Amino acid sequence: MNFYMKDNEEVMMDNNMDMGASTCPIMECPQERIVNRYMYYNVPHLIPCNTRIINHHIYRHTYQPIYTCCEENVCSEINATNPCNF
Repeated sequence: MNFYMKDNEEVMMDNNMDMGASTCPIMECPQERIVNRYMYYNVPHLIPCNTRIINHHIYRHTYQPIYTCCEENVCSEINATNPCNF
């Protein structure tokens, strides 16, 4: 039968308990648990988008000929054989 001592008197226990005296607890090496937590944050980014409209004014010069006509009359007289010198 198992027993333990309490205040200098013997106390009877059931048969499932071990016999022996109590000792101070033994400090074991600490164990470390690692818990990974992930925090997600929404970070809004503002991107300014400017639309620039450039109007190109292109002048195409075309040339159309306008035909005119003029006429000259030149009168010449040849009187080299005229005996009167007219």
